[in-house]
Amino acid sequence: MLTLKLYDDIRLSLRPLSQRLIAELFLRLDYRRVKISIEGLERLPAAPVIFAMNHTDNFNYWPFQYAMHRALRRYTATWVKGKNYEHPLVSRFMQVTNNIPLASRGYLITRDCLNTVGRRPSEQEYRALRRAIETGEAAGEEAPHELDNRARDMLGRRFEPAAERYGQAMGALFSEMMRRFVALNRRAFDIGLDLLVFPQGTRSVRLSRGHIGLAQMALHLGATIVPVGCSGSDRVYPGRSFRASPGRIIYRVGEPFDPSCWDELAPGGCDAPFQPETEARGRDGYQAIVDRVMERINTLVDEPYRFSDDRESDGTQGTARFV
Repeated sequence: MLTLKLYDDIRLSLRPLSQRLIAELFLRLDYRRVKISIEGLERLPAAPVIFAMNHTDNFNYWPFQYAMHRALRRYTATWVKGKNYEHPLVSRFMQVTNNIPLASRGYLITRDCLNTVGRRPSEQEYRALRRAIETGEAAGEEAPHELDNRARDMLGRRFEPAAERYGQAMGALFSEMMRRFVALNRRAFDIGLDLLVFPQGTRSVRLSRGHIGLAQMALHLGATIVPVGCSGSDRVYPGRSFRASPGRIIYRVGEPFDPSCWDELAPGGCDAPFQPETEARGRDGYQAIVDRVMERINTLVDEPYRFSDDRESDGTQGTARFV
């Protein structure tokens, strides 16, 4: 599972041996019946960038990483959900393949509830627990009694109910995880890695609205955002199997967004990404940045992958999406 210690154990590499071995020993054979095309590589600057891509299926970053390896010997550190670290073997795989786990409040709430009472929170309980984090208060009668009152290790941070409320403890845990997450992203850029981000936050064949984390990180790092549209990967990877089906995948690299593009939308930049006060102060500007990026991605994908009328995700809903 995702803990504070796990962040400390992650080691990033500019030329990750694991990615290169997987590409040459597995993907090269597995993609014999898959045609992978990348259009617009000439748009890429030499310096590290943040790739922002739509997320159609479980594995649509693999063909992209493979193609970048073959064409440019260029490698990424990919943002992945905390739920990918639940199984020890999968967690280890994620750690050695240059992935960076992104903790969400939803993941922390759900995993702590599973650890403490042995089940996921109901939707009503989840709303109460989210509200507790936002207010810094106890979860109250709408949530399981144990969550407010049982002393425990909370994913690497000690929670003592006599000293602080549930909302305070969970908020502090999230803030500390995000500080370590930001440090890993800074480390990736410093050694020359690109970052690969799925702004939608969950899988969806249709494009949906992006989350503000992309904007915060780009502003903090002073990074160029490169939009990438992916079409066809969901047919090559129609289920949970990592074996590819025959098909064609097209990646279209769009015109990059230089950091200066955001001077009007976020004149203050982003000194402390993912912290509550930062998000409260700059949310509108961050969302406007991400909306522009998503609009550009929309022009880079085939029609079946473009925004639906309501711009909502067609992916997993409820607390099952967290763990």
